[in-house]
Amino acid sequence: MQTKALILYGYGVNCEQESKLSVERSGGTAKILHINELTDNPKLLEDYNFLILPGGFSFGDDLGSGKVFANKMKFKLHDELLRFINDGKLVAGICNGFQSIVKMGLLPVPDFEQRVTLTINDSGHFEDRWVILKINKESPCIFTKGIEYLMVPVRHGEGKFIPKDEVILKEMVDNNLIFAHYVDDKGKLAGYPWNPNGSVLNIAGICDRSGRVFGMMPHPEAFNDVTNNPYWTTGQVKEAQGLKLFKNAVKYIDEKL
Repeated sequence: MQTKALILYGYGVNCEQESKLSVERSGGTAKILHINELTDNPKLLEDYNFLILPGGFSFGDDLGSGKVFANKMKFKLHDELLRFINDGKLVAGICNGFQSIVKMGLLPVPDFEQRVTLTINDSGHFEDRWVILKINKESPCIFTKGIEYLMVPVRHGEGKFIPKDEVILKEMVDNNLIFAHYVDDKGKLAGYPWNPNGSVLNIAGICDRSGRVFGMMPHPEAFNDVTNNPYWTTGQVKEAQGLKLFKNAVKYIDEKL
């Protein structure tokens, strides 16, 4: 089946164009739609098999990053989102989209109960830098299959990942729902600035048990061309690493749906 991605925007979301380009460069098709158009006509979601909540500063991060956008979707698209997920389709939340997904309760379990959050960076300020991610090969995440490391940018003020309690954290660890950790240039867990926000266990991204719903703070869509990376002139950067995640999504839809 052809990948048909729906990318939501509005009220401060600002990474929709890069997300669309990433899907298209990976072999899929994508449409950008204002959140209000979807909440006014939820049946539109049925026409797509990949839902993307991109980065930005939705609603100015008032009430906390992603919170208003999350509530708008939770209370207006509840049944449609559950049907979308239960039909085996893909959901991705990136940066502000990740914040929205966890706050509406789609991760780590897609049942609309919030178990984790993303809050103010330990540094106390906005972080804009490239980071290295070590990918958990045991994770069920379909987006990261075959990937060992990723170098991608972060740009956020509220990216510190915190679980509600130790029970939730243990469940995520035991079930390999943490698919990406911030690491240093030797591949080891390390503190700031390698971990740009102070996330517990250096968590950069998580998925649900199916591996089809995923969220991450770094921006893979911002590395859609080799020249995006500051080291491309050295010849060390051979490919647009962020596209790997989108290519995995397109491949999954082609083969499974």
